[in-house]
Amino acid sequence: MSNQSFRFKQFSVRQEKSAMKVGTDGVMLGAWTSIGDANRILDIGTGTGLIALMLAQRCDAKIDAVEVDEPSAQQAEENVVNSKWGNRINIICSSFQSFAKETNEKYDLIVSNPPYFVNSLKSPEVARTVARHNELLPHDELIEGINTILTENGRFAGIFPYIEGNVFVAKASNYGLFCTKRVNVLGKVNGPVKRLLLEFERKPKPLAEETLCIRADNDKYTAEYIQLTKDFYLAF
Repeated sequence: MSNQSFRFKQFSVRQEKSAMKVGTDGVMLGAWTSIGDANRILDIGTGTGLIALMLAQRCDAKIDAVEVDEPSAQQAEENVVNSKWGNRINIICSSFQSFAKETNEKYDLIVSNPPYFVNSLKSPEVARTVARHNELLPHDELIEGINTILTENGRFAGIFPYIEGNVFVAKASNYGLFCTKRVNVLGKVNGPVKRLLLEFERKPKPLAEETLCIRADNDKYTAEYIQLTKDFYLAF
């Protein structure tokens, strides 16, 4: 693996043009998200196209993937064309707000590893700032857009830092989107919760909550993390 590319079991991701590189968050979301019987899937902020490619490996659905950063969208298109699933993944260079207003499609499943830093220091690299900070895609606008294009029985899945994820859950409920699945992700055993994997539906139901630890005390990956990602990582 080089900084310019990342090889998985069934596809490769080039990433030199993309603002955000392949990371654990995206891999966890792509592996964890429940596919169900989804026929139409939307990936918001696809970056390199990683999550769209992972979902394409896992199901036969048609997948649209939106990315506002043009170089990242071009890179995602290249990665899709070079994959087995180029005929099922459509890369769209657009802001999500514009896409949600203009599309006539409705989606059974929407996924996103969204920008989440609100008050932290900005990166000097403009594209990375856009990818990591939510000024261009505030959570309210993300939820409003999802609500517009999600089917009645559809689901939204996302990954968030702990604090931002809890705020998102509260905001989403105000729009009639209710958290039905939650995974508290720990970096290490007995460490703090670093990330939240969250799934939302239009109808409230009892919350299914689990905990996932990425690394054990010996710094090796846990059996649970290996089981989640083994269809993708070469090392597993």
